Amino acid sequence: MSSASLESTSASTTYHRMAVDGVGVFYREAGPKDASTIVLLHGFPSSSREFDTLIPLLATRYHVVAPDFPGFGHSDAPPTSSYAYISAHPQRLRALIIQNANAYREGLDAKWGGIAQYWADPKAHPEVFDTFVSFAATEQRHTLGTSHPKRYNPDTWTDEYVHLSKPGQHEIQAALLYDYRTNVASCPAWQAWLREHRPPVLVVWGRNDPSFIAPGAKATRSAGCRNPPARRRPFCPGREERRHRETYP
Repeated sequence: MSSASLESTSASTTYHRMAVDGVGVFYREAGPKDASTIVLLHGFPSSSREFDTLIPLLATRYHVVAPDFPGFGHSDAPPTSSYAYISAHPQRLRALIIQNANAYREGLDAKWGGIAQYWADPKAHPEVFDTFVSFAATEQRHTLGTSHPKRYNPDTWTDEYVHLSKPGQHEIQAALLYDYRTNVASCPAWQAWLREHRPPVLVVWGRNDPSFIAPGAKATRSAGCRNPPARRRPFCPGREERRHRETYP
């Protein structure tokens, strides 16, 4: 292999850390810094690593930043006694790409009824959280509902479960799951924000997602993203899965 083939380009991913409110935050970065920026926000219980194959594809045209949230990946994981782990909604953006990120109660599967019992009384329902962070659930976040299980690398959920098993992670993830009740309560405010600001929106949803179901995508399209016709984007059910793994015609 020649040295020229290993030359770094603006699409090459680099790895960084910075302090945000006293917490060390790890992030991946690629692409020309004078281009429009795409911020990739990972899901539970993953990290920016889930975008490893996507970042180089985007970085030929965009400046890409993918952080690890505090408590995930290579970012600091301060104890819950000194840091509030909450789910926050971004306030500064030019456009949205929404993939299985729910802002409507219609998008919650029936299993959320059990999680609601945990929200009402966490101490009375420890089994809900234990199931939520179990190895089986960690695997199923990738494979449940797929018709092509052989396309999934088991290292993904194995590594995620190792992370969930680290000291202090039980308390961090319990705090996050409990706080998610505020996401559900905030849905009307998010919907109002979408209607008021009307950002360009691309909605892509995994039709077989067992947790955030497809009606949530349709609600986002029909009610929350009423952009002018030239700026609207269609609901795209072309991906069977929740993550960037499988594409179908």
